[in-house]
Amino acid sequence: MLADTELTQDFTLLTQQYRELIDALLGVVGMPGMPLEVAPASEGNFRGYDGNQFYVVRRGTIDASYQGKLVYTLEEGDILLPDIAGGAQQDSTVYYRSAAGGRLDSYPALEFMRRVFNEPAAMRLWSRVLITYSGLMLRITAASVPEEAPSTPGFEDYAPGEIIIRQGDRADYVFNMSSGVAEVLVDNVTVGRIAEGEIFGAMAALTHADRSATVRAKTACSVVKVPKEQFTELIKSNPATIHSLLVDMANSIVNLNEQLVGLRGNHGVN
Repeated sequence: MLADTELTQDFTLLTQQYRELIDALLGVVGMPGMPLEVAPASEGNFRGYDGNQFYVVRRGTIDASYQGKLVYTLEEGDILLPDIAGGAQQDSTVYYRSAAGGRLDSYPALEFMRRVFNEPAAMRLWSRVLITYSGLMLRITAASVPEEAPSTPGFEDYAPGEIIIRQGDRADYVFNMSSGVAEVLVDNVTVGRIAEGEIFGAMAALTHADRSATVRAKTACSVVKVPKEQFTELIKSNPATIHSLLVDMANSIVNLNEQLVGLRGNHGVN
């Protein structure tokens, strides 16, 4: 994905992760795409565009424009998700076109999502795709606002030993572990770990409570940060995200139980 504005290196890293997630998702879903040739066009949606389809760019580029302004460009490996606002009003429609032409693979959205919901691994990948997509859009939006407006961080790297979440702090973000492993501590006692692909920090954000635990990078970590308000809207409209969140919360509870059992066992030996 390319943006019609100057962005930092983290946008490039997120774009690479986004394509890898899309490729993995398509592999798990196992649904063949229908090839669609896109003719060059200077305005309007490309011929054959259907808001009930997902598209993956296989050749060329697709420009996304809103109110006459180029917002971003999809490249090979990127997915084009339908604009939920539709095209009822011209001035509120997102238009997709290719300046030089290209080829897409199309997937019926309802059948695609049916397969996603029937496969836990696909639901997990779908959640990560949406969160990463949200991070990309957040950067494009932040880069387009005036310089005096405060920008919201959305992607950060942490060295081993650095604190990602601190116990007792206010919960403003939900996190997705893009890469690396972190440990969870309560009152400086290790009670669990967070691995690549896991969503964490959601409980405090959703309940408006302070952080109940510290999360510290055990290895070099890269995380996507999603504002809690944006994450709330995400789980309202995408049940797969709720499933992934529940799985990660359940894993955290299992890890905590194992730690408690271990502590009791050690106490018994002493």
